[in-house]
Amino acid sequence: MKRMSIALLAIGLALIFSMNAWAQETPAEKASDLRALVEAGVVMAVKQGGEAALKAIGDPKGPFISGELYLFAGPVDKVTLSAHPYKPELVGKDLATYRGPRGNFIFFDFVKVCLTTGAGWTRYWWPKPGATKPSAKLTFVMKVPGQNLYVAGGLYPTP
Repeated sequence: MKRMSIALLAIGLALIFSMNAWAQETPAEKASDLRALVEAGVVMAVKQGGEAALKAIGDPKGPFISGELYLFAGPVDKVTLSAHPYKPELVGKDLATYRGPRGNFIFFDFVKVCLTTGAGWTRYWWPKPGATKPSAKLTFVMKVPGQNLYVAGGLYPTP
């Protein structure tokens, strides 16, 4: 019952934040699956603590890998990553001036979403796991309530 209450709370918080036009460009089911995965990461961070969630998120064989969907996380008080299952070399680095292949400040945008709306979508280019060529990517990012942490996950809208 308690687990269900926490899940319902997370879903309710997510529903407060509307999906913008970028999310509408993707298949609704894929976007819904991604939001649910991010919400599960947020619930874990709230229930078990940020460190436990970061360990699970950073594990490439962990519970937050679902096909091409995966989570990553970072603090909201600086522009860096705290966990990434496929790019551990980015963890702990200052990414405030990191520009993606199309020139946008990818990681800065994640923090900006958390600080302005608490949750939302961003758009940028990023290589799919195992690839070197960047592809269009949409990411849903959500601040963990009461913690200096966000959880995010992305999807590639085209095959």
